[in-house]
Amino acid sequence: MPDQQLVPDWLSNPDVVLLRDVATAVLHLAAVDRLDSFTLPYPAGAQRALDALVLQCLRNGAKPPAGVPEMMRWARARPLGSWPLDRLPTDLFDTADRLIDEDSGEPSQLCHELTVQGHGDSTGRQYDRLVIHEALRACRAMSSPESYTAFRRLLVNQPVLTEADWAEVSTDLFLDPVRFLVEEIYAPVPLGFRRDGAYLCCHRCLTLLHPVSDTEWWCERDQCRHQGPPPHGRELVAFEVGELRQLRKPLRQFVTGPGRAEVFLEGELRALGLTVEMWPGFDAYDLRITFPDGHVWAVDVKDWAHPAFLGRAATAVRPEPPYDEACWVVPEFRVRARRDYLAMYAKERGAGAGGLRLLTDDQLKRAARLRLSGERGPDASIAPLHTVPPARGHDGAGTASSRSGNQTAATDRTGKKGADHA
Repeated sequence: MPDQQLVPDWLSNPDVVLLRDVATAVLHLAAVDRLDSFTLPYPAGAQRALDALVLQCLRNGAKPPAGVPEMMRWARARPLGSWPLDRLPTDLFDTADRLIDEDSGEPSQLCHELTVQGHGDSTGRQYDRLVIHEALRACRAMSSPESYTAFRRLLVNQPVLTEADWAEVSTDLFLDPVRFLVEEIYAPVPLGFRRDGAYLCCHRCLTLLHPVSDTEWWCERDQCRHQGPPPHGRELVAFEVGELRQLRKPLRQFVTGPGRAEVFLEGELRALGLTVEMWPGFDAYDLRITFPDGHVWAVDVKDWAHPAFLGRAATAVRPEPPYDEACWVVPEFRVRARRDYLAMYAKERGAGAGGLRLLTDDQLKRAARLRLSGERGPDASIAPLHTVPPARGHDGAGTASSRSGNQTAATDRTGKKGADHA
């Protein structure tokens, strides 16, 4: 059974540990904003990663990278499965998995996930968790869940602010409890995003696109790149919009990106006639979905590049606000890109998750439509397959004990937003 963790712990595999060290070095070097202020030697962690990689190459009779710059070229040009690491589990990485995106030269999402798995937290993950924790604290202190919801929607829907946008946000009364955070988390946009005096936003995810040539733009979101060239959204001419601000990168990566998937799902479920509450109970989970008969689903949306890491993070959904069934959801494109995604998640899911299912967003919508049509079988359920709840009457209220009884209760959970994303 997948929940029993009968497979070896591949996170302690020497070659996986080595790749985590290289991924950490990639992120540290990518964080150097001004190359003119950089001086040798390289950070100690980068040199240690290089030394370990060279030693492993020599053991395997392979030509090693000549230095840190060549190790970085490996990270960009070579899929992880082609590295001369003979102890690496053969099915762990996809043939296209790289630590650095080939087109843009930016660290990949997988690179960030490797670092988090290896060392508890990357600096970016610490930052986004701190911001979300402070927002929750401030809004709870004011007994204002509406302010927290407004803050989350701001991060999801407005990752880029013109001077006019900034003035509007600055007068939004709902954001008063988190004003101190808003002023910190939006930073001036570097000139590297500008081309011919203008900036360009992605129409899908709303973040700024990176110019990668005289004619091409690159989107930092995996999902956008999977769907093809980024569709052009707002063009922001510098002298017209004034000072441009954008969310700091950890928030764009771990909150804005996954949040876009959440609000798209919200809209599609509402279109089916369902009642959807976003981030209920001060972000206990992402979507609370109520059917016309009072039956409630609790859904957390995840967007991780690597399914095994997601499986390791799986834990039961918090029981309050109460619900009848709960699951995690991943964007459909992840499964299309990697066919074993759901199976690998289940393989790595721990016993503490209580059999928590992972569905694609398309599977969730299909189950919702079936339940709305009167179906009450497993295909219309999101609960663990061995605990599909029986049909029961509702008076529209329900009880906490009855609604959370079909899931393993948890007093806390790891990987929550901004702790989530990845």
